[in-house]
Amino acid sequence: MSEYFLGVDGGQSSTTAVIGDRHGKIVGWAGAGPCNHVSGAEAKAKFLRVTGECISQATARAGIAARSFKSVCFGMSGGPADKVALLHDLIEAEHWMVTHDAMIALAGATSGEPGIVAIAGTGSIAFGQNARGETARAGGWGYLFGDEGGAFDIVRQALRAVLREHEGWGARTALTPALIEAASAPDALVSDANQLFHLFYTPEWPRDRVAGLAEIVNRMAEDADPIAVGVLHNAARELALLVGSVRRRLWAEGEPAQVAWVGGVFRSAILLERFQTLVSLEENTVCRAPKHGPALGALLLAYRAAGIRGIVLPAQELL
Repeated sequence: MSEYFLGVDGGQSSTTAVIGDRHGKIVGWAGAGPCNHVSGAEAKAKFLRVTGECISQATARAGIAARSFKSVCFGMSGGPADKVALLHDLIEAEHWMVTHDAMIALAGATSGEPGIVAIAGTGSIAFGQNARGETARAGGWGYLFGDEGGAFDIVRQALRAVLREHEGWGARTALTPALIEAASAPDALVSDANQLFHLFYTPEWPRDRVAGLAEIVNRMAEDADPIAVGVLHNAARELALLVGSVRRRLWAEGEPAQVAWVGGVFRSAILLERFQTLVSLEENTVCRAPKHGPALGALLLAYRAAGIRGIVLPAQELL
């Protein structure tokens, strides 16, 4: 086996592979499309193609001829159970770790130290691990029954406000014309909230496309629309509640704990400021930006799977 280590972040929107040498130097990396689904022959073929191409591009950049590693860690959206056997067909490694995406997000965010990470992209989840190695999660139950504070939920709450205004029992909001304009297209003109509501049930508007309109909600909040501000503040509160649930299960009251955030939702300065304020209300809780992204978290866990600690990874903007 080689003396190279591989970390892979396999997510709903993209896949990232990063390779490090035995000293912790990053020697190769690559990005590709999503690889989170393996149900059905077509999905499995896509999973193998995307993951394989991503690793191949990373090994080419590193100047490695074979897909053979000392240790690997894959963090997979949707969980690892149905992907382990497929991954063993792609590469060889002496040490293996196949886990979920929240684990590598936490490892990257805290550089492998105990703590809690709040993840909010299209959906949301909070995940933590304490110094005893105990773990807990809150949220992550999908867009129908959970994902509070995620981008899809933000748009859902904004649309509910628009519909309340439409029916005459809600306050006026700049979200109404903004969302109608954003959803309109030459082949799908939208004139009111009712049409907007029905449009979001069509195949042309899958969950990730709807979630993308969270940027519109943030823009209206920045323009001081009180309803949009309220939606973002409520999302921050929901995410802080998820973090609080994890903290209570893993840390004693007043025991020091660190919290980090990951995901596109936190690009909203309004939401992030509110989230930091609420999380920091808990005694001895420090809330800070992530130290690394999930891909570097996976690489760090690959080193640890081989029994190697003390690796300090450099900041990598591309990862």
